[in-house]
Amino acid sequence: MAGNRSFKDYVADRFYNEIFAAIQSYTTDNYDDLDLRLYRVRNIGGIELSDIEVKFVSVNDLPGMKIEFDVVVETELEVRESDYHYDESENCRQWFMLTCSGDLACNLDDFTISSVTEYTSKNKQPKPMSDSLVPIIHKEQLESVATDFLRRHYPEALKTPMAIEPQVLAEKMGLTVEMREITKDFSVFGQLYFHDCDAVFYDEDSDEMVQTHVDARTIIVDPKAFFLRNLGSVNNTIVHECVHWDQHRKAFELERLYNSSVTRIKCQVVGGIKDNSRDATDWMEWQANALTPKIQMPLAMFKTQAFKYIKQFRTELGTSELIDVMEPVIDALATFFCVSRTAAKIRMIDAGYEEAIGTFTYIDGRYVKPHRFKKGALERNQTFSISAEDAAIQSITNPEMAALVGDGSYVYVDSHFVLNHPKYLTQDIFGQTVLTDYARTHMEECCLAFNLSVKSGCKERYYTECFLNRDKTSNIDFDIKYCNGFEHATPEKKAKILADTLAEETRIYNELPNSYTSSLKIVREWKNVTYKELAERILINERTIRRIVNGEEPGSINSIILICLGLHLPPNISSHIIRNSPFSLNFNNDSHIWYNFALTHLYPKSMDEIRAFLQEHGADPL
Repeated sequence: MAGNRSFKDYVADRFYNEIFAAIQSYTTDNYDDLDLRLYRVRNIGGIELSDIEVKFVSVNDLPGMKIEFDVVVETELEVRESDYHYDESENCRQWFMLTCSGDLACNLDDFTISSVTEYTSKNKQPKPMSDSLVPIIHKEQLESVATDFLRRHYPEALKTPMAIEPQVLAEKMGLTVEMREITKDFSVFGQLYFHDCDAVFYDEDSDEMVQTHVDARTIIVDPKAFFLRNLGSVNNTIVHECVHWDQHRKAFELERLYNSSVTRIKCQVVGGIKDNSRDATDWMEWQANALTPKIQMPLAMFKTQAFKYIKQFRTELGTSELIDVMEPVIDALATFFCVSRTAAKIRMIDAGYEEAIGTFTYIDGRYVKPHRFKKGALERNQTFSISAEDAAIQSITNPEMAALVGDGSYVYVDSHFVLNHPKYLTQDIFGQTVLTDYARTHMEECCLAFNLSVKSGCKERYYTECFLNRDKTSNIDFDIKYCNGFEHATPEKKAKILADTLAEETRIYNELPNSYTSSLKIVREWKNVTYKELAERILINERTIRRIVNGEEPGSINSIILICLGLHLPPNISSHIIRNSPFSLNFNNDSHIWYNFALTHLYPKSMDEIRAFLQEHGADPL
């Protein structure tokens, strides 16, 4: 599935005549009331519509396969003078907004335009969708989207703690689940068929690919998932495909409007969608991955069950320390909800039990004892645990850290760098240096923290949910940075760590010309970010960004700040660009003070984190 079709382009192309006619009749009927910028014509005698261009479409998701959408159009009008003494006519441009609706179940054949108005400002849609018709869901909304999904399809799971039976869920949604081998190498774990088709599957007996008919609304799960992984992952696969059906049919139907032969979504083992690295598809995978555990373990019910197990194991193990019962509690929850241990662990953290972060950690193939730290001491992408290889490389190549570790003040013990003091380190009966119980429960006092960033071309946002999976089944390769203000060092080669990053930034900085547009071109290429990626990150239309970078329109202080943040530019480079632009930050304005803080201290973070930070501190949204 190509996954990056444009609904705007489709509407502009297919409904051009209807849109043209609607605007033409609107201008003819209302030309007295139009707010046109005219210079020569005094009284309008007539209006001709000569050209239209669809600027953007803003979509609202409706139940079923229906959608409503505002189409914003720039028109070119030819206006004639009514007073025959002046034989004047002139051309002017005007933007209009058409309110439209249609049903994708019938390929939008029922397209209707319900109103035409002059465009004043963008309508905030209650349930917005992207131009590829993927629902726009922010991280903070995931819980409520998951709850809404259950309310519609499996309401009993919101009333009392229970495991969701994926087969039952699928049936309730009118879907059929079939177990059959999909590929020989288990590279695809699940497929969802939106339409009838003939598909090819691996057949073990003949050891070849065989063609078979598949009905619409079928989920195929490869039974190898049982053996290679666990029941949790089979359940997860089925729920994952149900989420695609519920949330992504519209994106899929848009794809079919362009290409009627597509029939399915394929979900790959590593995550991401097979044969594709396009953005809309990534978003759909990210949404399905993020929503599935929240649906399998609805938060309120999960907390109820967790509380029950905590009480039970405290009594059984005769301990009041939460950290001592955390691992059995997580295992019991995983069994109860039929999910993987990792999924249950992450859900415990969602539920506010930060003690779960220090559980079930495997580093260098060895198990790291459960540990905990003060609430809020670690960001989601930080850890106190680091492998020996990373530790060695860090202590050589990272000058800040080399200074700390070089004089023996920190010792690497049980995958942590621990302050060398008897309060934190002791010897066990075998004479091995180990963490004291006090150290294990107060990591923030005695351990160095490290920032994790994912290597291996994974999309940044896709794996944010996996940072806590440092367990033995996680096959994500982490790059680790000792965090002391150098979090932004790019995860290139491990050996070329800090010094190189700073040297590289200095080199780029020294190359920047005084033209801010040329500087923007250079840094965009340096960061290797496409206009499309940047547009998705900072939520500014791709064409607008191109026009700003090419100097065809000046933009605004906000758009320049957004571009700098979206490219994760270091502070000296951002300030060079702003200094040479027609705009400047105004420090009498509180919002600008926070923008400056973000440019200086938050630039390595994702746009979601920066937006949340600005919102939290009352700055105007960028």
